Amino acid sequence: MTLSRDFKETVVARVQNDPAFAKALLDEAVTLLLNGEPDTAKLILRDLVNATIGFEALAENIHKPSKSLHRMLSVSGNPTMTNLSAILAAIKKALHVEIKTNVVAAA
Repeated sequence: MTLSRDFKETVVARVQNDPAFAKALLDEAVTLLLNGEPDTAKLILRDLVNATIGFEALAENIHKPSKSLHRMLSVSGNPTMTNLSAILAAIKKALHVEIKTNVVAAA
């Protein structure tokens, strides 16, 4: 029988052991948000929260109930820009990164 591990456990382990992977996930989430794909972006952010600071610490950090944060970062969630900004700021702090954008002309 093949040994396997839950996908979410794999993501958590990889984020914790590979800073470049964690940064790439954050980059992908921000890119998806800016390109009009918020549902997928929220799920990536949810994985990043689970793998970095956790929902309880995030809740304390941004003064929101953890259950509300779970809902916000679900496919059907609808976080405000203020909440989304606070979540991104907390993840950036946990990963010790800054987010910079580049605007390129469409082909």
